[in-house]
Amino acid sequence: MADSQRCISALLNGITQRFYYGNSDITEDLLKNELYAEMQEDEFHALHEKMRALLKSIASADMDQPQLEAFLIAQTRKQGASGLSPEQVAALSRFWKAHRARVRESLLSQSRWEPGLRGLKWRVDLHTSSSRGQLSNSPVCLVELELGRADENSEFMCLELDEQKVNLVLKKMAELQESIDRIVHHS
Repeated sequence: MADSQRCISALLNGITQRFYYGNSDITEDLLKNELYAEMQEDEFHALHEKMRALLKSIASADMDQPQLEAFLIAQTRKQGASGLSPEQVAALSRFWKAHRARVRESLLSQSRWEPGLRGLKWRVDLHTSSSRGQLSNSPVCLVELELGRADENSEFMCLELDEQKVNLVLKKMAELQESIDRIVHHS
């Protein structure tokens, strides 16, 4: 029984490595040969697909422990090959408890199409002359945004804002914060 749970845990780990962490070296054939060499090809494929589908359901719902337990109990009540054995339930429960946060982060990073803000630097300078040669001691804010995805190199965007534009940005940020507060306190 312990050996069976170890194999199921290793299978779940392999599926997660392949489909959630992008490790293309882990294939269905590799998992079969390393973990279930004695099992028939079609039987292993069915087990692999069942575990992959279960992980997909669990991960896409980001199930917490009570939700997971209810889900797994429902799966054990299914008849035949679609149901879960007690060893599979135990392995899934332990696996999800250990890997939930990392799988969730992987799903979030895969679902972002646009780059995110990775960093922000700013400083205030004084413009001592304009392009027309006139003297002016007006402050300007220089902002450097670092944009990118977790698995890519960053891009940098530099902005120069005068006092009026800084006030406009602050006003828009206040409106954004109010919208977020309404949504958070409304739900």
